[in-house]
Formats: sequence, C-alpha cells, structure tokens
Amino acid sequence: MQNPFTPSFGIVPLYLAGREMILSDLRRALQNGPGDPSLCSIIVGPRGSGKTALLSCIADEAMRQGYIVADTTAVPGMLEDILQRALDASAEIVTRHSPKKVTGISVGQFLGIEWQESAPPKENWRSRMTTLLRELKKTDSGLLITVDEVRASLDEMIQLAAVYQLLIRDGFKCALVMAGLRVHCNQLLDDDSTSFLRRAKQYPLERISDTEIDRAFRKTIESSGKQIHAAALKSAVNASGGYPYMMQLVGFSIWEESGERKTIHEQDAEKGVHAALQDFQNGVLNSTYRELSSGDRTFLRALSDDVSENRVSDIAARMNKTAGYVSSYKLRALEAGVIEETPGKTLMFSIPFFREYLLAHED
Repeated sequence: MQNPFTPSFGIVPLYLAGREMILSDLRRALQNGPGDPSLCSIIVGPRGSGKTALLSCIADEAMRQGYIVADTTAVPGMLEDILQRALDASAEIVTRHSPKKVTGISVGQFLGIEWQESAPPKENWRSRMTTLLRELKKTDSGLLITVDEVRASLDEMIQLAAVYQLLIRDGFKCALVMAGLRVHCNQLLDDDSTSFLRRAKQYPLERISDTEIDRAFRKTIESSGKQIHAAALKSAVNASGGYPYMMQLVGFSIWEESGERKTIHEQDAEKGVHAALQDFQNGVLNSTYRELSSGDRTFLRALSDDVSENRVSDIAARMNKTAGYVSSYKLRALEAGVIEETPGKTLMFSIPFFREYLLAHED
C-alpha cells in the first residue's frame, strides 16, 4: 500500500482539508466566466498553510473546465514564463506560427527548401497575450494565470496586474489567482498602479479546525486501504496544529510506522508524531532560527511572552524600547514570514511551534 500523504512542496493532497469554500467559489467563478469577481483572487496565508497546493488544485479544476493554465512564481522573467507556458498548454488549440517562413522550393534529385529567419516579434507582452487570448476565444477557451509567492517589489508583478485589468476590460475569458504572505500581498494592494486589485477577492488561509483535520486524516487513510485507531487519530490531529503541511508530515510518518499492517495503532502514532516533529524542527525551525539576527530573536522572544496582547505598543513596553524601534523588527519578521499581522494589528507567529521553539532556545 503506497503512502497517500504528500508532505512535498505544492503536491495536491488526496483530501484538501478545510478549503472547500474557496474551491467552491473559484469553481463557480470559472463556470461563470467574465464578470465574476472571484476570477481575480488573492490567497493569503503563512508558510505551511497550503497556498501552493491550493493553487495546483484550482489549476486542475480550471483544466477540467477547458481552461488553459499558466502557472508561475513571482521571480524575474515571470511574464515570458507565463506566455510560454500558455502557448505550450494551448498548442493543440492555437496555431503556433513558426519564426521562419519558406522563401523558395526547388524540386530536383533532392527536395530543397530555403528558409529565411523572420524578425523577432516587436509586439510587447500585452500584445502577444492579446493575440493568444483572441485565438482561445474562437474555441471558447479561457486562460487561468496562477502566481505563487507574490512580491510587489518585482516590477513584472506590477506589470502583470496592470495588463490583466486591460485584458478583462477587453472582454477576454481570463482569470488571475495569486498567493503569498500577507505582508507581500498587502504591499501589492497598496501600490497605486495596481489599486484595482483592492477589489479582488481575498481568501485568508486560517488554521484548519480539528474536526476538518480529523475528517481528512480518516478519509485519506481509509480510502487508501488502512484503518486508524481513535487514540492514534487524536494524537495525529493534535500534533498537526491545524496546519496542512504538518498534517501531511504527521500522516506520512504514522503511515510509515505502521508498515504493512492494515491498522495504525497508538504506538505507530506516537513514534510517527515524534519523527514528524523532529523533521519539522530540522527542516523548518532550525533553519528559520539560524537566519534570524540577535535583535530579531530578542524581538520574537518578547512577542512570545504573551499570546493575547501582542501589538507593537505591548512589545515595546516589554522590551523597554520605542514603538519605532520595535516596528523595524516587526517588518523584518513579517518579510521573513515568521509572523503575521491581523487586521486588528495584533501580531502572531505564523510558523507552527516556533513560539515554543524560541522559548526552549536561548542564545
């Protein structure tokens, strides 16, 4: 029996816990086509919340509905990557014109064809995307663009958002779904050149309830040929902490511990949870901690002192520092994806178990 859990980057799990509302909204939007507000959406969440897997799931749904999908990450060169992926995906629908043209044919002992290289296209990115979308429109196909790890500091990200608005204005069947850390998504929304994105549908990825995690564990295990004892299931749910990545990591480990047996017992869960937590510490917590400066660690320890009152003013009082001083470290931690700021300006850790890790590690 193959292990059904997938603690690997971006792989869609067998059961995507706690995200059905988002998938339902976007499924309906893809069906409705132009005019549905959810066709332009931003998925906001901390690391490990399943943003990349959710984007992959949305892309799968779009393809089932006849859309061409171009998926990319917000890095230099992303615009050309989007165009190339869209062209490759639409190869069977859109006629791809060769950059060469025939200038002469001679028939003799051998067939000879003379080719002349045509000049590289002079159209800008918007023009080339418009040409592609016109061809797709002839077959009633649409285009879904997904962008992971949104960064407003990337000029191409701003250009994509601006051009997308124009493509929608031209009536093309085109959807844009982006995902990123809250701080980066907020920076994108605050940019004056992409102010229209403030009307985009935002989907914050919160921690998943224990009930949903429990259901996903049970469905994944039982549909894959095994059973799990109640005590083992409870241990697995508690260790996941409501985070999709931890759920997959814990599930993978307890399945491996059970070996060829058809039932996952409590001792399997105990060993598997320990192994998963160790892997998470080695792969995520240790590396995150090493990347922090001494000042970052001091700020985060002050944040960890209280789990209820964690605004900048509260932390400044604990550190006996000015609000300006604390704010500079807050921004660094937000950029690193270690913490997030709620709409009410309360700060909280976004990496599971990092608060406990900090309290257990002193410089």
